[in-house]
Amino acid sequence: MEFRTIVPIEKNVLQIDYNSKIVSFGSCFASNMASKFDFYKFENLCNPFGIIFNVVSIEKIVNRIANLDYFTADDVFQNNGLWHCYEVHSCLSNADKYEFIAFLNQKLVTSHLYLKSATTFIITLGTSWVYELKQSKTVVANCHKMPQNLFVKSLLTGEENAISLRNIITKIQEINPNVKFTCTISPVRHTKDGFYENNVSKSHLFTAIYGVTNTKLATYFPSYEIIMDELRDYRFYASDLLHPNETAINYIWERFTETQLSEETSDTINNVENIQKMLLHRHQNTQSVDYEVFNKKLIAKIAKLQAIYPMIKF
Repeated sequence: MEFRTIVPIEKNVLQIDYNSKIVSFGSCFASNMASKFDFYKFENLCNPFGIIFNVVSIEKIVNRIANLDYFTADDVFQNNGLWHCYEVHSCLSNADKYEFIAFLNQKLVTSHLYLKSATTFIITLGTSWVYELKQSKTVVANCHKMPQNLFVKSLLTGEENAISLRNIITKIQEINPNVKFTCTISPVRHTKDGFYENNVSKSHLFTAIYGVTNTKLATYFPSYEIIMDELRDYRFYASDLLHPNETAINYIWERFTETQLSEETSDTINNVENIQKMLLHRHQNTQSVDYEVFNKKLIAKIAKLQAIYPMIKF
């Protein structure tokens, strides 16, 4: 007897392996998955300009990266002793104006070079609700806790989301025609917008992504459906009852690896996990014979793996 709905996922669409170069842009869920890529030693770049929840802001930063459109003093502003930029997350803000601009431009160059050779681009959308700066009439990626009266809140339609999504794919293909795209929707509910409003927002994202995947521009990975259908229980949520907890993230990663990785790579990540656990192990007595034997075994495992995959670094 089956007591839950298993979401069917098309197997091995992305064919990710240890030669892949993965890029992830989008919501905090993109960062959750990128931490898994990091742990398993895949080469990946995630949100170089911080978490971005809406597709219009992702499009804007992707255009900057692809065109090498450098940041200038006109793109930054000061508030409460820090310099901010409406196109990037507040985690990048800096007390020094010129250090901040130089830092953003350095990230721009490294992101451009990485994108030119990337094999896989994963876009995770969080919301259709956006904040537009009244003065410039542009959608911002982050409000940086500026006064609410500076912004107009609005809801992107399904078609507006789709246009930005198609623009992102087209722009990246201009500098890298070989990259494969996959889209996913963050399972995190934005209840501050309202429960009904969050559902409307997500529905517009589904409409947009369906239009893109239906024309074979990208594939779809059902992160949202896995949480809502396979893991339909609050025990899979963090204490805020909105974000998936570690157990849920581990399960989504398991579904991702079993369907999007090559068979050979699935075997390799088990070896990487074993080595990572050994590296994290803490010994009480580092002078013992057991410790020496353990270290020799660990070194041998790493050497054996790196003989096949020299790109894997521990």
